[in-house]
Amino acid sequence: MKSYRRELWFEVPSRRGFINITPQVEECLRESGVQEGLVLVNAMHITASVFINDDESGLHHDYEVWLEKLAPHEPVNQYRHNGYEDNADAHMKRQIMGREVVVAITDGQLDFGTWEQIFYGEFDGCRKKRVLVKIIGE
Repeated sequence: MKSYRRELWFEVPSRRGFINITPQVEECLRESGVQEGLVLVNAMHITASVFINDDESGLHHDYEVWLEKLAPHEPVNQYRHNGYEDNADAHMKRQIMGREVVVAITDGQLDFGTWEQIFYGEFDGCRKKRVLVKIIGE
């Protein structure tokens, strides 16, 4: 069995944003040489997320609006976590959107459903954060 590990780094210039990281994950898959197996992609920070969905700007806008209703950033004093930071909402948004995804690898390709893509979700940006790509298989 082969094993492959790589870290991807992202720095979103705003507080929140979504990045389609499917091309970077596909590059990792090519480098790994794995034809049949699994890929794990996970955010290595507690205020960021990795998730799978459609790459459609309206949906991304809807996520932004929905997440802000569920866990509004302001007023920051509504959260106990914000004793010395202002990112309690980012922790909650990450919890909702998830930490990681696992995708099957079949014939050397990510085995997606229709329209599926992998995204990095940032909820407390303006600094570098990493995503782990771990691939195992044959």
